[in-house]
Amino acid sequence: MAEPYVRKLSTILLDAVTDKDPLVQEQVCGALCALGDAQPAEALRACEEYLWQHEKLAHPYRTMILRAMETVVSGHISELDKDVARAVIFLASSEMTRAKELVCDWQQAASNVLVAVGKRFIGKVMEEVLSKFQPGALPHYYVVQTLANLAASNVFGMVPFLTSILSTMLPMLGMAKHDTMRVAFCCALQRFSESTLEYLANLDQAPDPTVRKDTFASDIFSAYDVLFNHWMQSREAKLRLAVVEALGPMSHLLPSEKLEEQLPKLLPGVVALYRKHAEAFHVSKSLGQILEAAVGVGSRTLEAQLDLLLAALHAQICVPVESSSPLVVSNQKEVLRCFTVLACCAPDRLLAFLLPKLDASNERTRVGTLQVLRHVINSAAPQMEVKKPFILSSMRLPLLDTNTKVKRAVVQVISAMAHHGYLEQPGGEAMVEYIVQQCALPPESEPRKLAPDSEDLPEDGVRAISISTLYLVSTTVDRMSDVLWPYLLEFLTPTRFTGALTPLCRSLVHLAQKKQEVGADAFLIQYDGNVSLPSPYAITTRLLTVSSHPYLGDGRGAASLRLLNVLHRNIHPLLGQRWATTIPLLLEHLDEHTEETLSQKEWEEKLLAFLRDTLTVVSDNTWTCQLSLEMSKQLPCYNGIAQEKNFLYKCIGTTLGAASSKEVVRKQLQELLETARHQEEAEREGLACCFGICAISHLDDVLAQLEDFMRSDVFRKSTGIFNIFKDRNENEVEKLKGTLILCYGHVAARAPRELVLAKVESDILRNIFQYFSTKVLGIKVETKDPALKLCLVQSVCMASQAICSSAQANSFHFSRKAELVAQMMEFIKAEPPDSLRTPIRKKAMLACTYMASLEPALEEHVQADLIHSCLHSVLPVLPEPEGEDDHQESLYLDTMRALEGLLTGLLRRNMTPQGLQIMVEHLSPWIKSPRGHERVRALSLSACLLRYFLEHLHVSASSPRGARTCGLPRGRRL
Repeated sequence: MAEPYVRKLSTILLDAVTDKDPLVQEQVCGALCALGDAQPAEALRACEEYLWQHEKLAHPYRTMILRAMETVVSGHISELDKDVARAVIFLASSEMTRAKELVCDWQQAASNVLVAVGKRFIGKVMEEVLSKFQPGALPHYYVVQTLANLAASNVFGMVPFLTSILSTMLPMLGMAKHDTMRVAFCCALQRFSESTLEYLANLDQAPDPTVRKDTFASDIFSAYDVLFNHWMQSREAKLRLAVVEALGPMSHLLPSEKLEEQLPKLLPGVVALYRKHAEAFHVSKSLGQILEAAVGVGSRTLEAQLDLLLAALHAQICVPVESSSPLVVSNQKEVLRCFTVLACCAPDRLLAFLLPKLDASNERTRVGTLQVLRHVINSAAPQMEVKKPFILSSMRLPLLDTNTKVKRAVVQVISAMAHHGYLEQPGGEAMVEYIVQQCALPPESEPRKLAPDSEDLPEDGVRAISISTLYLVSTTVDRMSDVLWPYLLEFLTPTRFTGALTPLCRSLVHLAQKKQEVGADAFLIQYDGNVSLPSPYAITTRLLTVSSHPYLGDGRGAASLRLLNVLHRNIHPLLGQRWATTIPLLLEHLDEHTEETLSQKEWEEKLLAFLRDTLTVVSDNTWTCQLSLEMSKQLPCYNGIAQEKNFLYKCIGTTLGAASSKEVVRKQLQELLETARHQEEAEREGLACCFGICAISHLDDVLAQLEDFMRSDVFRKSTGIFNIFKDRNENEVEKLKGTLILCYGHVAARAPRELVLAKVESDILRNIFQYFSTKVLGIKVETKDPALKLCLVQSVCMASQAICSSAQANSFHFSRKAELVAQMMEFIKAEPPDSLRTPIRKKAMLACTYMASLEPALEEHVQADLIHSCLHSVLPVLPEPEGEDDHQESLYLDTMRALEGLLTGLLRRNMTPQGLQIMVEHLSPWIKSPRGHERVRALSLSACLLRYFLEHLHVSASSPRGARTCGLPRGRRL
């Protein structure tokens, strides 16, 4: 680009700077910077000439041009030649000092140009600036400001000038009467001191390595005398803060003896500023620098100030931190830095002051103290080494605090302790247990929205940081492996730590794998008489049970199975190869599903199949019996957790089924019956499932044990004592009977089909009705418990289904069929016709459906009565309002399907046009009903029956035998 063209374009742009539209001004400045990127020297020349030629241009526009120049200089300093630099320096100096009064934006922009050029041409910039910094006269405010900024931006270039600058500046301090000028001098002294300290810290890179601290000591002390003894007493807060900011770095340059002499006055003077300034950051920062300087010279007077310092600093750390105030956060960091200095020089005094405050009841005091303790544990580790037992013992009361902010602070302290070997000391296990307790806190489903000034933390915040801490310590702190392993195993089985199972398992898996990598013994858990560690049977039971609901607790199912896999050698030496195949398949199944898509029934079947396979591989009756005993022992742990307890019962049934010792099986079944909470529906169902699964292998023993229990003292006592509380006792007896009835039903459903037919009437159904005291064999005693009715109906249904599914069902003569159907009809009739609250109707109709297919056939009047009773019990039920009760809607649909199944089952037994006609005749009154819902349901059932008849007729009529069966002449087709 030709130079004249650049000049011309620059001039056009510069003329447009005065446009009144701020957007145009912004675009012009952007264009000037872009032009400067292409031709920096020409653009700078153009700006320089323009400003000289337009001396009356208003300062806002001059400011914009100067800012554009600074941008170009900063981006292309290495490309500028001396002539351009000299011209820019002279212009910027002139612009900066043209007006004696302060015009901050304009003068600051000019100062910034000088600082930008000074990064390379420091000599020329200093030559110009020092020409306006002459002895005997106060310089322009921005001259001093520029010297301060130059010292910050070009340390190696400025320090060689500082001796002469300071000698010129010192007399000026007494001449400065206005606070604004004094603030500028304070800022300059701060920057000069910081620049000098940086220079001395990097002498190996400095242009003059002979520079020493004492070169500046005398001048800095003279300046210190003015700032501390005169200016810091000012009423102007801005000046006091500027003074204290300067005193911090200046203290490092004071002569050692002078600093020692001044500390008794300096430290109280700085600390006193805490009371005068709400924003304490600058005070704390300076105080930290002064303390570092004092420790650096080995001060002996510092000890006398410790009480004052500790009290003031502790008060600062206890100020609540608001995330909206960055200066408060920064202040706390500086205060902690001060504590680090004191911890290094006076650890005993610090802890003697700090640790008693952990017993304070005030939340802020305790949280602040814990914050300091964590910091000094990390930052003053060598000094705290011998204090570990003392610090650990002082944590006793904070561990008991229930305040969430205190909890969080305690967790952070324990994390620091873990990294520095505290938890290896006596008392360290209590810290580990505390972390696990916090991991076990219940997570909040929706975190609370906190007000900006709220100091409350949601529980989930404590839990989350505890989980993170446990995993971090387990995986990154090598020295913690021996502390955590195998100690963490102790938290697996107590149910109060259930919420912590996932992080526990993940940490244990990592620790176990680490042990294996370094060549630990194949048996990872060395018990050596340690009775606190859970046995292999306890670990297996616990991890398998909680895996039944795998997505709870952040995915504890997968975590538990992985831990089982890692511990296979301790569980049993034969399991490694098999589990290496089966457990990954279970984990893969979980990965393919979510909590919403996983079929609970299918998942439980997979876990039970895994258990059966495990028992087969082990093939050790003693081991199997021990596992079943442990499972029974853990049952009470799941009181109130119905689903998991139900699954554990299934595991017990599976394990007992694999045991070869009949005595053990009978004894454990007896204990289960004696200790079960029969009043809880889920427990009755779980125990019955256990008996049913066990009956697969031990049918005779299970039936014998059920009969023995009925004749035992336990059962007789249940039916005979507490007569003074008759109602309560009757209720307990009813629940116990319900359990036994359900057990028989599940035994019938699960037992081998080739064995169940011989026992279904003589042992199973006979005993079911013996427990159910109602109209049986001419004796009628009505039960008051609907749950007992439901148990009976369910068990009869399961027994009937078991008979139907047997290969010998066609030849089986069900002698109790009529009696059972009559009982089911009685239940159906007893249900309220206008409402549907229990599944009794549904299950009774299902039982009748199964029995309808068995011999002997029901008499016609019994069939008619059954059809009539079912229709009158179901069709009038009023529909629920749409969307009001999903469970009720599901129950209604299931009941309608059961009714449909019963009618089609009866039709199957009499697959003739007459049979169909009888069905339709029963439905006809309902089809003519004035109630719409009854009419719709009856029409739907009629259509279903007709469709079923025609489909069956079409299939059957395809053979001559089928045609005769359907009542059609041979060869005729419908």
